[in-house]
Amino acid sequence: MFELLLSFSVATMALAISPGPDNIFVLTQSISNGSSYGIATTAGLISGCIVHTTLVAFGISALLMTSEVVFLFIKIAGAAYMLYLAFQVYKSGNTLMISSKGTAKKSHVQLFRQGVIMNILNPKVTLFFLAFFPAFLWDPSGNTVVQFYVLGAVFMILSFVIFSCIALLSGQISRFIQRQKNAGVFLKWLQIVVFSGIAVFLFLP
Repeated sequence: MFELLLSFSVATMALAISPGPDNIFVLTQSISNGSSYGIATTAGLISGCIVHTTLVAFGISALLMTSEVVFLFIKIAGAAYMLYLAFQVYKSGNTLMISSKGTAKKSHVQLFRQGVIMNILNPKVTLFFLAFFPAFLWDPSGNTVVQFYVLGAVFMILSFVIFSCIALLSGQISRFIQRQKNAGVFLKWLQIVVFSGIAVFLFLP
């Protein structure tokens, strides 16, 4: 159990650090309005994960009760989805769009609510959880609902901490990226390695 949770934590932190629409949105809000606004956005995004965790926990748990073959299929489908995400990143450009120009100033409550809505209404988050979480169940024959909620809690806590650090260090991060000519290339391949690595891990017995 401990080894799986440790692996899950490392993968979660790598994903949270890798540039994506959520942490880029947090970064731009922080640059534009201040760190506290980025943290409010982060709180909203992370709160929305509760819904996705619940959907995955009860949905997959029901499937796991039917057959081990179904569980294997879920893992294979999850690995395929991770490789698809890696390919999508590979096809994307090497530049990061972090400009805060034109970002409308909103209250903390508005940004929190926007973060919740953005996360809940994004079906890709549920797909990602569906692909990511099953490989880290330490007892697939046991109470998987509890295990999914434990994984969800770890995911949300670590993501909140890292996203909040991005908000607090937004100015320095922005200046660093703008100064480094190859920052976009490095971060792009970091995402590819992370997604591909998770896909390989899902295939492991």
